[in-house]
Amino acid sequence: MTDITHILSAVEQGDPHAADELLPLVYGELRRLAAQKLAQEKPGQTLAATALVHEAYLRLVPRELAARSTNGKHWDGRGHFFAAAAEAMRRILVEQARRKARQKRGGGMARVVLADVAVERAETDANLLALDEALTSLAANHPEKAALVKLRYFAGLTMDQAASALGVSPATADRHWAYARAWLHREMAKTLDT
Repeated sequence: MTDITHILSAVEQGDPHAADELLPLVYGELRRLAAQKLAQEKPGQTLAATALVHEAYLRLVPRELAARSTNGKHWDGRGHFFAAAAEAMRRILVEQARRKARQKRGGGMARVVLADVAVERAETDANLLALDEALTSLAANHPEKAALVKLRYFAGLTMDQAASALGVSPATADRHWAYARAWLHREMAKTLDT
């Protein structure tokens, strides 16, 4: 067992200091993954990798500690933790895209000074919202394929890392990835065309 697995086990058992020990062990990897994801975003992104990691961690660990006392949910190890972190990061990015799309935040208005950047950013937000909608639909029908997409796209894991985290073979992960990409492309095209 890794140190992370031991600490996650301590978190499950209600150790109040375990959450403090967990952050230093996972921070570097979460920060690297968040930086990779944000580097793929168009210019104009106001969320920094550090802020994304902190927000995801604050949402993830307290929620899991509270849930554990009521429904017995537990971490199934390092892969489960990073999958949950990827999901938290995805939700944060989607919430931010939705906030930016609201009328009170400027909605669809283009900036006069930086018109080209504003238009590119609006397209990115629309793509992220379309991806979220399609990914939610995929998760309802094929949860294992959706989990793979979250690990690859939002957590920035390689195919081998994602396969290991999900406990599937690399060949199965490759098949799931091919199916999910085609499925998401088709669903997003429907959303973006309307």
